[in-house]
Amino acid sequence: MDLDKPAARQPAQEPPEGCLVVAIRLPVRIVVLVLVVPVRMAWDVLVVAGRLLKDTVLRPLGRALLWLGEVLLVWPLVGLWRYVVAPTGRALAWLGKVLVVVPLAWCYRHVLTPVGHAFAWLARGALAVLAWLAGGTFAVFSWLYARVLTPVGVGFLTVLTWLARYLVVVPARWCHTWILAPAGRAIAWCARGVVTLLALLVTGIGWALYWTARILLVLPALTLWRWVLAPAGRFLALVGREVGDALGHAWRIAGRISLAVGRFLGTLFRWIFVEPVRWVYRTVLTPLGHVVRDTVLRPAAEAARAVGRAGRQALTAARESARQARADLRRMLFGEPREREAVARREPSARETRTLGSSTTALTKD
Repeated sequence: MDLDKPAARQPAQEPPEGCLVVAIRLPVRIVVLVLVVPVRMAWDVLVVAGRLLKDTVLRPLGRALLWLGEVLLVWPLVGLWRYVVAPTGRALAWLGKVLVVVPLAWCYRHVLTPVGHAFAWLARGALAVLAWLAGGTFAVFSWLYARVLTPVGVGFLTVLTWLARYLVVVPARWCHTWILAPAGRAIAWCARGVVTLLALLVTGIGWALYWTARILLVLPALTLWRWVLAPAGRFLALVGREVGDALGHAWRIAGRISLAVGRFLGTLFRWIFVEPVRWVYRTVLTPLGHVVRDTVLRPAAEAARAVGRAGRQALTAARESARQARADLRRMLFGEPREREAVARREPSARETRTLGSSTTALTKD
């Protein structure tokens, strides 16, 4: 039993790169970086512009077009379906049921069904008569077949069998045994010889063509592939792989450069525009707004509230004066209103309070 621990798996080491790879890699990466940086920056600018355009123009425009489509198409179609097409369909269905289905059902039930039963009864009677006639005819034919046709057929078949055996089968067997079989064997032997000869000729011609094609075509093509095309393909594959790696590396570096440039421009825009505007807002506009609010807006609001209170009080006084004038006019025209007679209440007055000994309830009151 092996108690030794297995050795740790070593990471696969990449084969060393040659000087040709290094000599191709550095110039290609420099050239690709110079070409890719403007493309990446332009791409980032287009992405930012596209996002801004989508958020500020395309999305609101799409929502407006969607709402307009709902208003102009969906809602009219829904209203047309709900208030025109569906009631019309239900009305047409009711008319079709009343004018077509109910009459057809009545006609089927009270006209076509009795007529069909009558035709079925007549058909069953006719079939019974035909079956009786067919039974009689079959009995006659059975007697004729058993008593007349069968003996005649058996004799005729016996004569035909004897004639076919001695006039056809026996001569054909003799002809096959003594003429056709020897001729067929001779023809087969000749055919085998001809096939063998043709096979030898084809084999020789094929061998000659094979070596001719091998010497004239295969060996030069193999040499061209081994010493020209394969090295050129490996070189082009190396160049293509290095160009692809350089493009990826340059795209990532260009992204970082574009990000740094964007951050620099954002910082520059903030310090040139945003910070001065913020400073002006904080140090100038905010105190000025507070001053305007304290000196103009609040007094104006207080004055407006005072005017409103005075107006409401004036309206209340005018309403009360009008109510009093109506009451005085009613007393002058109709006199004083009658006083209502006091009615004995079962509940105690507001001044008196209930106690446990008082008889103010319906069960204990005298």
